[in-house]
Amino acid sequence: MRKFNIKLKLLAYDAVIFFLVDLLLLILLKSKEGLSWEGIIFQTLLSFVCVFFVRIVGGIYNQIWRYGGVQCYIRLLLTDGFAFCINLPLQLLLPESVGIACLLSIASLDLLGVLCIRMVYRYAYNYDYSRRNDLLQKTLRILFKIFVDPRTKTKVDEGPCKIKIAIIGAGRVGVSLAEELLNNKLSAYAPSCFIDVSRDKIDRIINGIPVLLENEATLEYLKLHGIQEVVFAIPNLDEENKKRLYHYYSSAGYKIKVYDFPVMQSAGAKRHLREFDVEELLFRKPIVIENDRNREYYQNKVVLITGGGGSIGSELCRQLAKMSPRQIIILDIYENGAYEIQQELKYIYKDRLDIRIEIASIANKRAMARVFESYHPQIVINAAAHKHVPLMEHNCIEAVENNVFGTATLVELCEEYGTDRFMMVSTDKAVNPTNVMGATKRMCEMIVQGASTCGRVKYSATRFGNVLGSAGSVIPLFKKQIMNGGPITLTDKRIIRYFMTIPEAAQLVLESGTMAKNGELFVLDMGQPVKILDLAENMIRLLGVSGIDIVETGLRPGEKLYEELLVNTKDLDKTDNSLIFIEKEQPISRKEVEYKLNLLRKACESDNDDLVREALREAVPTYKTPEEVNSNAEDSEEMKNQHIEVKV
Repeated sequence: MRKFNIKLKLLAYDAVIFFLVDLLLLILLKSKEGLSWEGIIFQTLLSFVCVFFVRIVGGIYNQIWRYGGVQCYIRLLLTDGFAFCINLPLQLLLPESVGIACLLSIASLDLLGVLCIRMVYRYAYNYDYSRRNDLLQKTLRILFKIFVDPRTKTKVDEGPCKIKIAIIGAGRVGVSLAEELLNNKLSAYAPSCFIDVSRDKIDRIINGIPVLLENEATLEYLKLHGIQEVVFAIPNLDEENKKRLYHYYSSAGYKIKVYDFPVMQSAGAKRHLREFDVEELLFRKPIVIENDRNREYYQNKVVLITGGGGSIGSELCRQLAKMSPRQIIILDIYENGAYEIQQELKYIYKDRLDIRIEIASIANKRAMARVFESYHPQIVINAAAHKHVPLMEHNCIEAVENNVFGTATLVELCEEYGTDRFMMVSTDKAVNPTNVMGATKRMCEMIVQGASTCGRVKYSATRFGNVLGSAGSVIPLFKKQIMNGGPITLTDKRIIRYFMTIPEAAQLVLESGTMAKNGELFVLDMGQPVKILDLAENMIRLLGVSGIDIVETGLRPGEKLYEELLVNTKDLDKTDNSLIFIEKEQPISRKEVEYKLNLLRKACESDNDDLVREALREAVPTYKTPEEVNSNAEDSEEMKNQHIEVKV
């Protein structure tokens, strides 16, 4: 009902303009043209019928003028021109007629008035987004908000061999995408319809493209009109609705795209039509931290990042680079990763950033001592570790030597060279570990907390779950398997994991580091856990591939059905950041740490993985067998749906 009221208001406005122009000119020319009052009325009514009949038939009152392009104004010019051609011979048949010049003047002034109000209305509407407090803009919006967008039933010329797309969102972003595609003759896409929930826009036309109500845009309609892909063009769409729409259209076989900024957004980035990124399969609002406290803390500091060429380490480098540190030392045993992040940062920051590369293992004390001697880092972030669970089950000695003794070496050198702060990147697999990798990381947490009781350095550890797209993540594996035609191999369809994107994890690690007073074990709120089966199915839809099977292969050595983020969910303290918590845990003494390290050192000297594994079980009391944990998980809905709850 409202859309008809809006059209009537617009038509009424045009009628007022018409009568004012027509009557005013005819009255002024009354004596010159020899017209009577009856002649003026007949001429006015005839012109009115001709003009508005052609405008209505031509769909002028179906256009949405706040988005109207040149074609909308051209349509208005053509309809009024056609109306003039019809009106002219009819006027000459009247007993009292006016000259062609008079009729042309009336038509021109009427058209000018109609065009002016539409242009001002469009200006007022668009200006609202950039200067909401401007007095002129507010006045214009109040004056012209009664006028609404017109409609036309002209179908867009989609051209040959173009992919027909449906655009979700008939707002500024969606219309911008449509205009961009329509104006680009080389574009491979043809916008065929908009899908929106706004009742003001339904059954109307924008740039020749119909707007459909979301619940009326049935799959049958899309199939009938040959729609091949669906594009999301609503930047502020809430994640629940995005997830619902994604599953609705992707399960129907439509490939999903997004018109938005890149996920890894950089300065100067623009919206573009891109694939639905795997990070967006989490269907939650991305975490973005813009904190002056962080910038001030890391500014002009010498920062050493171990494992700096890895997934998390390289992103830590990117985030730190924005904070103007005095120097970033990227240390890694794998030279290719370190080289790639070095070149990336050099390209972006040129000579504004001092980057140094050191190739060494954190377990090599002599090499690490040379690095500390050369740079005297003020902040050390330890992101170096062997993380692949099944591989570490079969390389237990290497896992202990690299993860445990590497961390112990860094702690010792930080004390020796007067480092201000040591930040360790940990994992949810350290909680009640069922594998060697998790047990070594738990031992690292104990080393860091033990050092905080007697050292001069401020220590902290940050624990989080899986990161999408990191080395060893299921995402690259699933992508490769899908592109090879399947099947996707899943160890167990019941597995659930906590996920976070790499930039989010890096930001929160740096944020927690600035909060640390000494000895804290920070826990990141990873949101709700994700079923790996759902992730695999979403990726199949995302890549637009059909016929991919998902096959269970059985749990790997040391693998859990679920991961935990906390040792004790009741013992948490809040921080200034609602996504970061502190687990209250009593650190073990330095003496006890030394005892555990000696125990592991003697076991490693035996060159026997089984002995090292037994020593690790003694050093880490929470180290359990996978069978114990997984058997409890099968019946524990509370653990499957575990989420951080803070005891206030």
